[in-house]
Amino acid sequence: MRSTLSHFAQQLIKATCLIGLFAACALLVDSRPPTKLEQIQADGVLRVASINGPETYYEDPDGNLTGFEYSLAAAFADYLGVSLEIVPTHNFGEILDLVKTGKTVDMAAAGMIVTKRRQQSVSFSDPYLEISQLLIYRNGTGRPTELESLFGRKIMVMEDSSEAERLSQISAQYPQLEWSASADYNSMDLIEQVHVGEIDFALVKSTAYAISQSVYPRARIAYTFPEKQPLAWAFQQSNDESLKAAANRFLTSYKADNRLANLEATHFHQEPAFNAGGALAFTNRIRTRLPKWETLLKETAANYEFDWLMLAAISYQESHWNPRARSYTGVRGLMMLTRTTAHELGIENRLDPVQSVEGGTRYLSKIMTRLPKGIQGQDRLWMALAAYNVGFGHLMDARRLARKHGKNPNSWDDIAEILPLLAQRKHYKNTRHGYARGWEPVNYVNNIRQFHTILAWHKQVEQRRLAMAETTILSANEHTTESDLRSSL
Repeated sequence: MRSTLSHFAQQLIKATCLIGLFAACALLVDSRPPTKLEQIQADGVLRVASINGPETYYEDPDGNLTGFEYSLAAAFADYLGVSLEIVPTHNFGEILDLVKTGKTVDMAAAGMIVTKRRQQSVSFSDPYLEISQLLIYRNGTGRPTELESLFGRKIMVMEDSSEAERLSQISAQYPQLEWSASADYNSMDLIEQVHVGEIDFALVKSTAYAISQSVYPRARIAYTFPEKQPLAWAFQQSNDESLKAAANRFLTSYKADNRLANLEATHFHQEPAFNAGGALAFTNRIRTRLPKWETLLKETAANYEFDWLMLAAISYQESHWNPRARSYTGVRGLMMLTRTTAHELGIENRLDPVQSVEGGTRYLSKIMTRLPKGIQGQDRLWMALAAYNVGFGHLMDARRLARKHGKNPNSWDDIAEILPLLAQRKHYKNTRHGYARGWEPVNYVNNIRQFHTILAWHKQVEQRRLAMAETTILSANEHTTESDLRSSL
């Protein structure tokens, strides 16, 4: 009996020890610090370092952030089930420092090329794009055909950029090659400097050149470096690669269903400029498309005390009078309203021509009401149209910048000179709303003014023809009456 009890006690002690061991293991598991990914998901925020600019992020006309890098990072944040916080920086050097310490940002999304030097500081995701590095020159100055033709010429790149790394490597072999790196210019600024002849050459990414072609047409490609350059997100070097692994899974799925290709087309696509071919198409559409919408445009314009021909010109600029039009940016309908604007105006169907025209006109009228009283006459309309296109905040930035440059903030001609400066880093870095494709509202207003002039001319011709036809009919009637009178006599 005593032996049986002793055996039972021994088994009980063993079981207790095992239970204690399992409990200790469970406690160890529970006390494991959360991974980087788990911490972000618990906090509900993904903090991403980036640089305000055309290839990365900027404000759209509704005041919302957009841009290739922003859109891709936002999609990743959605994938993780968290919100996105953009942490603005001034250059790639600052980004590398922030990512390396990992205190204020979780990653960087800034169109960064993977280089050996950068890999010493940070860890990179799988590449999501492959781009080229381009040497840009000014058309008419002679395209360089050999390296020696660059010696003694002015070449510029962005500071802390991969392009600066490349030129540093080349100049180590060829000391005659002179170049400089600017902390004040982004890629678009450098391309503009080539376009106007301030510098001889610039080395930039192909993505920047794609955006610039319709804006700075004198800037041409002198040479394309043959090696494709991978763009990737940057992460802190750490044994914990949970966030980076999640990013790679996301990028794989995002590429697989063509969402990445669509995003690239959206942000690096350029709308064709108004030209002779466009003018011919416009005159044809006055005859074939405008009659269908003329009554709607006239009635809506009358309700808001607008010139109906101006409203017709605006709607043509927006959609070419195609009620089912859709821009590469996602705006839709005759007046190409964004989803945000449509929601703000209470518009349920952007493809409904009546809702679209009425909503677009009401929105433009609201902008005109918001403008400062000092803006008078046609200047008020042109500035309202510019705000309709680029956003009210960016227009206000341009007015503040105009004052700084000694220009008249109430003059459209002066504002048209200033707006393109919002695409230059040395100017937009000190504005409230940051980078904007400032040349676009200028082209937008100029196109509408041209369309309005052509429409007015066509209507005058039409009225003259009607008047001539009426005169001919009256003359014929008078002749008939006179003949009848003679016959009766």
